[in-house]
Amino acid sequence: MTIGEMEDFPEVRVAKSLIPVRSPEEGEQYRFHFNMTKCIGCRSCEIACNEQNGNPTDIRWRRMGEIEGGTYPDTLRHYLSMGCNHCLDADCVKGCPVNAYTKDPVTGIVLHSADACIGCQYCVWNCPYSVPQFNAERGVVGKCDMCHGRLADGREPACVNACPEGAIEIEIVNLAEWRENYAAAESPGMPAAGHTISTTRITLPARSAAELERVDAGRIRPEHAHLSLVLMTTLIQMVTGALIAALLWKRASLPILSVLLGITMVALNISVFHLGRPAYAWRALKMWRRSWLSREVLLFGLFFAALMLATAAAWGAGERTQLILGWTAAAFGLAGTVASAFIYLVPARPAWNMMHTPVDFVLSAALIGSAFPAALMRLAILTGHERVVASGRMLDAIWPLALCASLWLANQVVRLVRLNRSSLFERRASAALLNVEKLRNVLALSWGLACMCVVLALVGYWILACVTAIGAVLCARYLFFVSVVPLNMALTFARGGER
Repeated sequence: MTIGEMEDFPEVRVAKSLIPVRSPEEGEQYRFHFNMTKCIGCRSCEIACNEQNGNPTDIRWRRMGEIEGGTYPDTLRHYLSMGCNHCLDADCVKGCPVNAYTKDPVTGIVLHSADACIGCQYCVWNCPYSVPQFNAERGVVGKCDMCHGRLADGREPACVNACPEGAIEIEIVNLAEWRENYAAAESPGMPAAGHTISTTRITLPARSAAELERVDAGRIRPEHAHLSLVLMTTLIQMVTGALIAALLWKRASLPILSVLLGITMVALNISVFHLGRPAYAWRALKMWRRSWLSREVLLFGLFFAALMLATAAAWGAGERTQLILGWTAAAFGLAGTVASAFIYLVPARPAWNMMHTPVDFVLSAALIGSAFPAALMRLAILTGHERVVASGRMLDAIWPLALCASLWLANQVVRLVRLNRSSLFERRASAALLNVEKLRNVLALSWGLACMCVVLALVGYWILACVTAIGAVLCARYLFFVSVVPLNMALTFARGGER
């Protein structure tokens, strides 16, 4: 139809293009524009995205959420639709230990390589919008890439093409101007855009900012327990603490070092079970300059090597050599424990992002470590492998254990109080989860075991004291993982906040 013919039919309108007519220039990138005033919550975008990318129904790279407000009869209900925000300072890019994420220099799209991914899920923890999602069947993470292949061919992304109301568009944004003012990325039901400088522009209804709130705020549930990480972190901290205690008490004998080396080997092997692709665990060393996960792997690898050398030296090397190697291993173990804690200091997980986390990791090592050498010595006596142990040396271990248990408990209690009193919803929600009957019982058990280990040590039951100390830390670490409430966009009430 020519322009002249169109003038004869005024009801005919030319559809507005939902993608830019040119590619981004230097200092620009693509972004999503979501118009909340147009969205009707039909989920066509979700379905189209899943069909385009071949995802199962429980994985949604584009998700719908609901926000509501007002007072009856003048109530409001609006919908959110979000894929990846292709942020300017994307935490998924900065935290990935294998460099599986790259920000395309031409389009600005944050791309993910499934081939490079090892399935560690660190990006899932880092993203404040919970955009990356783990596919257990494939063993890798995946996320929205703005259908960059379709864009390159001049076609709309699947979600843009499927929306019957034209509520989703692709635009070009000037990066310098957006860094100066990204207020248009803010919306009720969304984490603050400043975390990573989201580029998604959101057109809000006129009354939204003051009156709308997420509908799923009351549907909080425990997170994944990550039992392999619970075991790995507890065991490696136990070995670190026990090694330091043995060196301080001059009990770093060959049997003790051999036991610690064996436990370290078990802990490091357990750690790979957290990965979706454990055969590629070695790749985690790649980004040690910027990723705390890579640094943890590197430091614990050095810890294992130094501990192995210290154990070998105990066969017949001089005392000075044994001490140097022993303390070198202890230093790597302590550094690895701190690096391990820093993995969890991410803004997207507010209950983790507190100084209580590294304090807890170090004190956990001290708590178990202060009981472990004495327990091994008592075991040696019971099995007839060590005939003489100075009783004074055994009694000397009681006051460090009592001190470490007191400090560990104090850190746990203060953290819970701070979570309860926090101004952040996610931290208060974490405290609320710990008050749910099942988790409350685990919390009581953890604190009770910490107290019991001191009592058992006082009456000379060092083996049971060590077991209860380990149990206290295992329970607390389990709660650490399951009770965290992540930042996330508002989701739907009916699905109970499912991600």
